[in-house]
Amino acid sequence: MLLCESAMEDTSRTQATTIMRRSIYTFLQNYHYFTATSAALAFPYALSVLVSQFFVPLSPLLPPIHSHLRAVFMAAEFPPSSNFFTVLSFKISQTVSSSIFALPFTLSFFLLSKASIIHLFKHNSPSSFSSISSLYKPLFSTFICNFLLLLAANSTAFSILFFGYHFVNGFGFSLSPNWLTFMSATGAVVYSMIVANAIIVCNLALVSSGMENSGGYLAILKSCVLIKGRTLTALALAVPGNLALAAIEALFHYRIVVRAYGYRSGGDFSGFSLALEGVLIAYLYSIFVVLDTVVSSMFFKSCKTGCLVDREGRYCYKIEIVAEKDGNAYVMLKNIEEFP
Repeated sequence: MLLCESAMEDTSRTQATTIMRRSIYTFLQNYHYFTATSAALAFPYALSVLVSQFFVPLSPLLPPIHSHLRAVFMAAEFPPSSNFFTVLSFKISQTVSSSIFALPFTLSFFLLSKASIIHLFKHNSPSSFSSISSLYKPLFSTFICNFLLLLAANSTAFSILFFGYHFVNGFGFSLSPNWLTFMSATGAVVYSMIVANAIIVCNLALVSSGMENSGGYLAILKSCVLIKGRTLTALALAVPGNLALAAIEALFHYRIVVRAYGYRSGGDFSGFSLALEGVLIAYLYSIFVVLDTVVSSMFFKSCKTGCLVDREGRYCYKIEIVAEKDGNAYVMLKNIEEFP
């Protein structure tokens, strides 16, 4: 059993490395298109996400969201002394406030940037704005369904943490600091796993909606089937991109936000150089947003053309998405062969 799991991890790591190398090669092959068209479309979204670091701490939305979330945690009788729930409530409040601030740019420039990349993978040629806008409707409907899926994933994670805490609390372990630390660490792992898998499905669903011209919940169902047996590969592909985006956000915070507050306090900083550096960091952020979409598109193509072997290593399945004349689509798993 351990050898099988080790073999699966090695296979997932190899697949992730291959997909990443192909994605970088494709990005460099179409460097001018991705950096000029796709990155330019993603730039307002990237700038809004980074600039939200200025306004979120001063936003009137943050205190009520944080207070309501803390009230929910207190009503659920989560331990108030746990640093995990304190940090979690604050980070979720920040994320919600930042998402609300960047929502207009997300629904416009972000989706159009993704549409430009998906169109290139779909037709193997650069696209005009009219052809890009034709993919906007399925991407938009899928984005709305993704929002509901992420909301459900967070609710599920909180429910699991709620029942887990009260189950342990029933045995009287909650008074021990060691048990509180153990529960916080376990809760962080469980919450991260649930939300990470939901984000992976949402990213693949956006690519699927553009490739298949079918948005909404159907794209999410397709992505759930496509990702079957490839969860480790998807996680290995998602982690580097998210770490890079988080690093750029931290770079913007320390290079721009902190210096800007110092400038307002009378520090010796040039406003023009500060703004120019902020624009360059935002453009770098948009480049990585484009590269993340390229990786997701390459992963989607790999899932469509690849086969899946079950955990016991006996059967091989091929994924087929069949589109009927009535506009409905059906996801099928075809048994190719049985291994001895």
